[in-house]
Amino acid sequence: MDWTRRDNFHSRLVFWLKILLPLSALAILSTLFMVSRSLNPEDAIPYANVDIADRVREPRVTAAVFAGMTADGAALTIKAAQAKPGVSGTADAGHASDLSGLLETPDGARTDLAAEAAQLDQAARVMNLSGGVVVTNSAGYRIAMPGMAVQLDDTGLDSTGAVTATGPVGQITADAMHLGRADPDASANKPAYLLVFKGNVRLLYQPVN
Repeated sequence: MDWTRRDNFHSRLVFWLKILLPLSALAILSTLFMVSRSLNPEDAIPYANVDIADRVREPRVTAAVFAGMTADGAALTIKAAQAKPGVSGTADAGHASDLSGLLETPDGARTDLAAEAAQLDQAARVMNLSGGVVVTNSAGYRIAMPGMAVQLDDTGLDSTGAVTATGPVGQITADAMHLGRADPDASANKPAYLLVFKGNVRLLYQPVN
């Protein structure tokens, strides 16, 4: 008799579960549909505010990098937060903004550059930095100037405007500055480089030691 009661109870339990479980599932699904919010098509593309027409009219490159090797074996790398290419056949040579650069010469010296803007003169193979330029090198000098011309095919940095510098010997002011090969005509395997201040040079001698 006990086994019969158990079988009846198990049969009834299975019968009711077959009814209740599907109903519970339907109730849960209906609740999900009821609480889900409606989709707004305007929210589907978060970057829809980009003006495509403006980008087509004025193409630009973000995180642009220029890297090359000069004739004397120096490695030059210049990075820009944004660069706009020039227009062929016009006076528009293009420009770049928020620049940082690194010049590594074969003698092991490093020169870091920072500028607000730049323009590339392809014919002269020169990049003209502007908007305030700061130069720091591994010799311990920090030099500030309004602008600078950077040679791309040979090592040469020339300031445009007066310079103010601090270094191991003290404070220096001058009308111009040049960093380049000591003898551009020499064909030595390991060229020497000089940092030269020119024109009304004034030194406030303050040696570190």
